[in-house]
Amino acid sequence: MSAPSPRIHFIASPRPEAQTAFASLTRRYGQEKLENADVIVAIGGDGTMLDALHKRFEDHIPVYGMHKGSVGFLMNDYSDDDLPNRIDTAVRAIIHPLVMKATLMDGTEITYNAINEVSLIRQTAQAAKLKIFVDNKERLDVLACDGVLVATPAGSTAYNLSAHGPILPIRSNLLALTPISPFRPRRWRGALLKHDAVVRFETIDGEHRSVAATADTQEVRNVQTVEVKEDRQNSLTLLFDEGQALEDRILQEQFAY
Repeated sequence: MSAPSPRIHFIASPRPEAQTAFASLTRRYGQEKLENADVIVAIGGDGTMLDALHKRFEDHIPVYGMHKGSVGFLMNDYSDDDLPNRIDTAVRAIIHPLVMKATLMDGTEITYNAINEVSLIRQTAQAAKLKIFVDNKERLDVLACDGVLVATPAGSTAYNLSAHGPILPIRSNLLALTPISPFRPRRWRGALLKHDAVVRFETIDGEHRSVAATADTQEVRNVQTVEVKEDRQNSLTLLFDEGQALEDRILQEQFAY
């Protein structure tokens, strides 16, 4: 007796090609209510996948991406055919997000989760000046820069790679601490940290050198301090076709040129 087909809830980006694919797939496989779904199929690009994952912190439903967008690093190839079997045989990637706790200049505290990275970026024409602490020990007394970020292994091929940070294997239990256009110290290129490290940034002269903090796409402005650590209490599940597992994609990215 064959296993029942997975109950699928489809979502799609507003791009016309994604909406056309959404109509075709729901017509063929139906549209399960979200609360009854075994899997979410996200149609679009990596932005669609990140948005879908951010909504999974409550229900933890696995997400299977299908590429109908621009960047598709986290997505599977699009096809209308044999979708239930592709989902049933998919390779699971379990990831842990970051949690960002930001204190603003007025004392307001804001907490967000990030799947790819937490970044701090200058808000004005002046360089940001930051102190960096790791596990409550000051490691850098002044970093003058456009910004700095902490990236997960899953996010190490995104903004972190564009900032010349290292690509991290998905099971490396590491975080990447990467400066963005550092001015002083010029030769500091960042650090590799254990996954359970607690990183704290303090703005220097934040009233005049204002800094914004972003957890993936969730931004707060005029921050005074930002603490970043892995949220081990939360896990998310991505599904990839056989032969295209996330760890293989990340390894392949290290040989791209």
